[in-house]
Formats: sequence, C-alpha cells, structure tokens
Amino acid sequence: MGSLLRLLFYILAIWFLYKLIFEFIVPVYRGTKQVRRQMRDMQDAMRQQFEQQQRQQQQQQQAGPQVPPQAQEPVRKRDDGDYIDFEEIK
Repeated sequence: MGSLLRLLFYILAIWFLYKLIFEFIVPVYRGTKQVRRQMRDMQDAMRQQFEQQQRQQQQQQQAGPQVPPQAQEPVRKRDDGDYIDFEEIK
C-alpha cells in the first residue's frame, strides 16, 4: 500500500513539474526573448534614424550657410464681424 502511494505521489509530482515547465516557464521565456528582440530592433531603427539625421545635418553644414528664407507675412484672420452664438431650434 505504501509503495502505491509513493508511486502516485511521484506521478503527481512529475505531472505538476511538466505543467509548471511547459505552461509557465517556457511561455515566460519565449515572451521575454521576443520582447528583448523587439527592443533591440527598435533601438537599431532609432540609431539608424539618428545617424541619418546627423549625416543630413553635416551635409547641410558642409554645403555652406544657406540664405534664410524670406520672412513670410503673418497670416491675417478674416474679420467677418461679431460672432453670433446660435441656439438650436426644436
């Protein structure tokens, strides 16, 4: 009888460990790995964008100072008179 209980205990322990490993530890590991990869890809993309902006700025500086564009006239608002608030008629 004692050996039967011991065998049942081992079977339950193995089943519990199997469930723990394949339903918790493996998915957490995969999720962590995926997040790390996405973070690395995002950092690489941001680094490339930054380097591209730096190159563009250097090229503009090497081309010489550009003449600033002429000052544009400020946009004037139309004056259609006083604002009249309306009330909805039902």
